[in-house]
Amino acid sequence: MLLKEAQSKVDDWINKVGIRYFSELTNTALLMEEVGELARIMARKYGEQTAKPTDNAENMADEMADVLFVLICLANQTGVDLTTAFENNLEKKNQRDAERHKNNPKLTNPSNPD
Repeated sequence: MLLKEAQSKVDDWINKVGIRYFSELTNTALLMEEVGELARIMARKYGEQTAKPTDNAENMADEMADVLFVLICLANQTGVDLTTAFENNLEKKNQRDAERHKNNPKLTNPSNPD
């Protein structure tokens, strides 16, 4: 699915099932909530925290999809074409970081993290 298609599907769902978009401020708060839920899973799966018994049913992919859904809602509400925005962002990174990471000893020499 392309980003444009995803934006259209979310818009269709909102208008048919969700009745209307939450306000931009509410959706921003919801985005932070969803990122927090994903962060909790990441901290317990890859970090030093141990999972609680209730965390075992958590689904990282589903939490990532929740983040994407709310981000798409915000893009739709604010008139952002995510395809164009993402393409522009990649081009910016290509120009800005063309040599940056190649010259980073922390990346090229993992045994020397400092």
